[in-house]
Amino acid sequence: MRVRKKKHGAERICACAELLIENIEVLREGFDGVFVEDRPVHMEIGCGKGNFACGMSEKYPDVNFVAVEKVSDVCCIALEKAKARTDERQRDNLRFIIGDAKNLSENVQPASLDCIYLNFSDPWPKSGHAKRRLTHRGFLEIYKKLLKEDGILKLKTDNVGLFDFTLEELEAFGAKILWQTRDLHNEPVAADNVMTEYEKNFSEKGMSICSVWAKL
Repeated sequence: MRVRKKKHGAERICACAELLIENIEVLREGFDGVFVEDRPVHMEIGCGKGNFACGMSEKYPDVNFVAVEKVSDVCCIALEKAKARTDERQRDNLRFIIGDAKNLSENVQPASLDCIYLNFSDPWPKSGHAKRRLTHRGFLEIYKKLLKEDGILKLKTDNVGLFDFTLEELEAFGAKILWQTRDLHNEPVAADNVMTEYEKNFSEKGMSICSVWAKL
């Protein structure tokens, strides 16, 4: 879905500069220069309007969260949401990156992440676009490099085709499936689940959510 260009988007993003990692290259040395306190680091790739990132950073103050979004106008909304909810976070544990996931391995310290979240990623349904899917083995290779040895990849999607593709790619990659479901909201783990904007909309329509956790 095309996002309408945000009026004064650059200025609005600048107003949230304290939450933005503008020079991603600093992450080559790790996250010590980004967060005041040393905590586990979780990254969401494709954060959309920021509901999940904001909710997780508030729910888990002992974790540092980094939300990545490729589209600057979408990240603008997420940044403003996060800034408006500053008082709801017990600690300064949330940052955003405007950038493409394929560039992360070049600019983020290897083995520095404890968890990576992929929430409702673009399914790229055409067969010729498989390499663009964020669970294609090419991206899995990037995530494996960034995750610690015991790090976990967690995915949520409403798209059964993408979910089936993901399971196939994980198997081909040699990943270990830790947990999976095709009906997340009827699982015990749903009690701690933080919903994205898409997820809330889909669940209200009665659509089932697929999820998988894997060790790469």
